[in-house]
Order: sequence, then C-alpha cells, then structure tokens
Amino acid sequence: MILTENLLKIDKNLHIPVYQQIANGIIAHIRQGTLSPGSALPSSRTLADGMQVHRKTIVAAYDELYAQSWIDVYPRKGIFVAKKLPDVKPRPILDLVKPHSLPNETSFNVENKTTGISLFKKSAEGNLFFNDGFPDTRIAPVELLVREYRRFANYQFTHKYLMYGPEQGSENLRNELASFLFETRGLHIGSEDILITKGVQMALYLTAQILLTKNDIVIVGEPGYSGANEVFEQAGGKLELVPVDEYGIDMDAVEAICKKKKVRLLYVIPHHHTPTTVTLSPDRRMRLLELAKNYKFAIIEDDYDFDFQYTSSPVLPLASANYYGNVIYIGSFCKTIAPGIRIGFMVAPQNFLIQVTKLRKLIDRQGEHLLEEAMANLLKNGDIGRHLKKANKLYHERRDELCRLLNEHLSDEISFKVPEGGFAIWINYINKHDTAKVAEKAAEMGLSISNGLDYYHDKNFKNHAIRLGFASLNHSELKEAVDILKKAIKKSYN
Repeated sequence: MILTENLLKIDKNLHIPVYQQIANGIIAHIRQGTLSPGSALPSSRTLADGMQVHRKTIVAAYDELYAQSWIDVYPRKGIFVAKKLPDVKPRPILDLVKPHSLPNETSFNVENKTTGISLFKKSAEGNLFFNDGFPDTRIAPVELLVREYRRFANYQFTHKYLMYGPEQGSENLRNELASFLFETRGLHIGSEDILITKGVQMALYLTAQILLTKNDIVIVGEPGYSGANEVFEQAGGKLELVPVDEYGIDMDAVEAICKKKKVRLLYVIPHHHTPTTVTLSPDRRMRLLELAKNYKFAIIEDDYDFDFQYTSSPVLPLASANYYGNVIYIGSFCKTIAPGIRIGFMVAPQNFLIQVTKLRKLIDRQGEHLLEEAMANLLKNGDIGRHLKKANKLYHERRDELCRLLNEHLSDEISFKVPEGGFAIWINYINKHDTAKVAEKAAEMGLSISNGLDYYHDKNFKNHAIRLGFASLNHSELKEAVDILKKAIKKSYN
C-alpha cells in the first residue's frame, strides 16, 4: 500500500501540532499493517503538496518518525518504513501464567524506628561525570511539561488541583499509569492498586517501615544497591547477602537461607540489576515466585530502567505473573525522564496499600497534585511513549559508542559484557587496579567516576569493578571521558 494524503487526516483546531498528527497517523497505519515494513513513503514535497501543508511540516513529521525508529532514510533512494519496527512487546516469563491477583490475606504492622542517616557523595564541580546510570536531562521533555502547566492556568477548575487531593495520588495519573503498566509490563491492575510516591526511595522506605521489625531477615544481592540496603537496615532489618552471577541472584543461595531462617523480605532488580546490569533469567524468576510462596516472604521488585532495552524484547516483570499476591512492584519517572521529576509508584496488594498510604500521609500528606495531573496528560497524549522511543534510540547509540571506545582504547585494561539495555556498563579492571585510586587520578584530570566502594555491603571485599553510566554523555563527551580514564589507569600504576 502506498501512503497517500487520503490515508491521513489532520485537524488544525486540535492542540496537537499538525506534524505530530501526521506522524501519529503514519504510525497508526504501520501498526494496522496498512503500511508494511520496508514499504516506500512519498517524498516530503509530494506529501506536502497532496496534504496542502508546508513542506517543513512533513519534514518535521518524518524527523519525528525517524527519531522514534519508525522509518529508515537512505540518501538518493528515499524514505521507507523501517524493516525492524520499534514496538517491542515484552516476553512473558512463561507462555501460560495466570494474571496476578491482589488478595487480602496478609496483614502487616507499622512500628516506629529510628537509626542513623546515610551520606551521599558529589562529583567535582565542572567535571565530566561517568555516573552510575541516569538519563540525560538535556533531552527531558520539559517543554511538554511546561505546556501542560500553561494549559492548567487557563482552566477554570485548576484551583481544585491547588487544594488537598487523594492521598494515594492523582486518580487521573493512577488511571493512565495502570494503562501504561498493562501495555508495557503486562500488569493487570486498576488505579486502586497504585500508590504514587516521590520516587523509588520513598517507596522503599515506606515498604520497609511497614514490613520490617527488628532483626527481620532481608535477602539482597551482593553486589547490590546500597540505597536499598541502607533503608532496610534503618528499618531494623538484618541483611542476608546472596551472590549475583550472569543470570541474576543465586536462587540456590536464596533457598539455603530460607531453609535455615525465617525470611521476611527479598529485594531484587530483575531487569538490569544494579550494579552488574545482568537480567534475572526466566527460570530463576519462576523459582523465586515459588520460593516466596512456599516460605511466605514478600518480594520488592524494583522497576529500575525497565523501559530501556536495546537488543531484544524484555522479560515481563515478576509482578505480571504474581498469582500469589506477594510482589510489591516499585518504579519511577525519575529514571524515565529526569531525576528531578519526583514521581514514583508502587503496585501492591490492597491491604498493604491501605497501610502504606496511611504511613505516607504521616510524613507527606500527598504528592504534587499539579505535577501528577500534568504527567497524567503526558501519558494520555502519548508524549511519554514518544519520548521513550527517542531516548531508547539515542541511548542505544551511546551504549554502542562507549563499547567501541572501550574496546579501542582500553581492551588491555578492562573487560566488560555489552548490556542488553539500561544506562550503564559494568567494567572489571583486568589488572586489579585500586578503584579508589583510579577515581582519584581521574578526578584530578576532570572526570568523576565511581570509586567502587558502594557496590559491596561487605567492605572487606576487594572490588575491582565499577559502573560507567553512558546515557547522560554525548559522543564527544564519551570520547573525552574514555581518554581521561585511560590516562588515570596508567597513572594508578605509579
């Protein structure tokens, strides 16, 4: 089927830009099969003449489609529907699993607990920063967020969003988020199953305060995410460390602990584990759910960077197959968009959500209502989905560029496995370099990198690996950063 102006409809009275309407129309025809992969599209001039719009409008539409990987452009040949379409459907853990239910069988008690605080390091001002894995705030759709705020300013009912709202979070946002999580992660949930939080860290804290009492056993991966470990210990939990290999956390080690001790909670990042970037294999996922059922412990599943996948379809979360109702699923838009956009979420059994919402009210009456309503509109309009497609394409290119640079300049000093997705690469120093010393030398030359001290809870462990976050650096910055890292490694020999 050849694309013609008759296949596309535009309405200049809509608030959606005309170029975006055209791009959305073409995407719809690709999804419906009207336009098949590899089929030719008309030139921008031809389509502009047929639709009676400015050629720049069609160019902008094609730019949008190219940024989202819906089309391929070949010089002197033309524009074609991409042979490999960007819509990647997640793979279920098993082909036949029941949708997870949310039973009311377990009750948790709230206790007050107080311990110490944790300290966070800052990178040197002005340095390039190989962070642990954050999105590039320079591409955040801030103008779209501002657009929604401006729109609210023109609404007569905006004043209601400046008053107290639902403690569980904006109902509009929870409705849109439920649809988004169903489409992208296979979660069969409604708005009543979601609590909006200010990021994953708040969700972790609230969960730990509800679930844990003094000396409750919490299983975590080693190496792992220190931010979660600190929360569990602050709540009185006693950590049991299990090793992480190329297939994720070791299930034999988990079962061995369960046979000896009463486990209350297990924390896992199954998709791109922090810090190693490995993905928990499907068989280990199903075994983990069975262990949780048999030994009656809760699972906190961290959604960290699930949306960023570059080489294959992601495996659906544990929560999508949670037919035992014991998985608490947490995530945020802080990693999807920018760390400063403090909107996170928790999906959990309703009896648990009731208690955690009451606790959240004690420390933070509600979230930022206007921000939540604006985010709901961005989800509803498809703006978040379009941003994710653009970001995936960009971060995929940056991952490949960093891997190329590391292989070209540091192959005799480091080893690494190319991650399938996410924001960072886990590198090992072949010659057992002191990670802190390399970081110190790099900082002196203008590059901030991890000193490797936060990955292992066992501080006596001699670690020789660090994470290099590539998403927030462009190609020229990546090249400069690798050059500095190479010099820092050489200086660390002295």
